[in-house]
Amino acid sequence: MISNLLVVAPIFSLILVGWIARRKGALGPAATREVNRLVVYLALPALLFDIMAGASLDQIWRPDFIVAFAAGCGVVFALTIAMRMGEGRGLADAAIDGLNASYANTGFMGFPLILAVVGETGMGPTLVATILTVSGLFAVAIVLIECSLQARARPHEVAWRTLKSLVRNPLLIAPALGAAALATGFHPPAPVERFLDLLGGAASPCALIALGLFLAGDAAEKGGEARPGTAGRLALMKLVVHPAATWAIAGPLMGLPAPLVHVAVLLAALPTGTGPFMLAEFYGREARLTGSVVLSTTALSVVTLSAYLAFAGTP
Repeated sequence: MISNLLVVAPIFSLILVGWIARRKGALGPAATREVNRLVVYLALPALLFDIMAGASLDQIWRPDFIVAFAAGCGVVFALTIAMRMGEGRGLADAAIDGLNASYANTGFMGFPLILAVVGETGMGPTLVATILTVSGLFAVAIVLIECSLQARARPHEVAWRTLKSLVRNPLLIAPALGAAALATGFHPPAPVERFLDLLGGAASPCALIALGLFLAGDAAEKGGEARPGTAGRLALMKLVVHPAATWAIAGPLMGLPAPLVHVAVLLAALPTGTGPFMLAEFYGREARLTGSVVLSTTALSVVTLSAYLAFAGTP
């Protein structure tokens, strides 16, 4: 329990810094959007490129783990979209809610938690899960959002406008360029790598501070009620259904080795990352609901992760 608290404490602290800065007037009403845009257009693309370009094929080419973890995310993502659209939500909002339920905080919390619980042997699968989450799952959500926003046009116009939006989206361009660099063996010069490290390092703290800024804003800024019942259902999907689905796929269905199953479930059991919040704020969707899910799952994950570790032990 104490080790899990130590992992999440810095995350809550950064959210709290943003909240205090907004409440005390150190940062004004426009800060939330501007800090978020800094993350979306500069810091996160640098981080995504760096993750992809800096990976090695030995680290990321684990077909059984890739299929198991991706399938767990995909099942929960699709179920949540179906559930939310059945409740009358549009595709764009449902796609963000799908991320709320399936976008594990692998980048910010996964590495320290797996290192503490599993050790160095878990770093490769954690990198794979991070790439799948912040690149693959994120890309699918962006495609669905863009298609939804262009839905009133003719089919060929939808396809053309969506394609133009996607090729200009830095959150898709950056990992694609990183994958190209990995495939060709290109290594950026040392000054460029240092630049990417510095810029990418701002993604995590700035995203968390932006969340704190947003949550501290006036009700008029928040774009609607958070609806605790909806946030609770999404939190349940993230903290219970997501790891359960991943275990069922990785263990009984695919028969992965116990250590890999353990790592996959631990990563799936992580709380919702800040990616869905960034998209919700960027596209002007229900960011308050997403912020509530990020906060509640982060707090509750201390209990759920501890319960899982007590039950599973060390394989």
